[in-house]
Amino acid sequence: MNNMNKVISRNLSDAMAMLQHLGGLEPQILAAAEAISGALIAGEKLVACGNGGSAADASHLTTEFVCRFNQDRRPYPAISLAVHGGDLTAIGNDYSFEDVFARQIQAFGNPGDVLTAFSTSGRSENVHRALVAATDRKMKTIAFLGKDGGKCAGLADIELIVASGVTARIQEGHKFLLHTICELVEERLKAQG
Repeated sequence: MNNMNKVISRNLSDAMAMLQHLGGLEPQILAAAEAISGALIAGEKLVACGNGGSAADASHLTTEFVCRFNQDRRPYPAISLAVHGGDLTAIGNDYSFEDVFARQIQAFGNPGDVLTAFSTSGRSENVHRALVAATDRKMKTIAFLGKDGGKCAGLADIELIVASGVTARIQEGHKFLLHTICELVEERLKAQG
């Protein structure tokens, strides 16, 4: 087997092992779907944050509710804190990059809203501060984490930890989880009319 075939084989094997591990997160997946659907049905909003690829996942998640996932339905309020360039750069410049999400949560977050925070390492200080700020504002918190959860472990109401040491596998796991949660939430939203 040449090196390219070894990479493909290793990645497939690692991905299958990671997906098998996610089966153990069923209670957390259901709890996350319940938290998000309950908030949206009650007229609250979904807020999401993350850095880099996790910022893209946060935006992906919120887009599925503002637009739609699988079914045609009304839009729901969901915002990604990683997409407001003016806010991010002003807060980063005037305060610190570590505060870019927490400050926005202080501005936009209300009791009953849900924060979904993404960090593949669990070591992102701005995600850590976002979780603390959301808890202070009496928001429900869901953390999509990787590895052992890092410093963000234990901060969220619901933790979805993809226990892999490979960032790509963690991101793939997060994508599977967010799609599964979107499908579950959309079923509940449809049942509510």
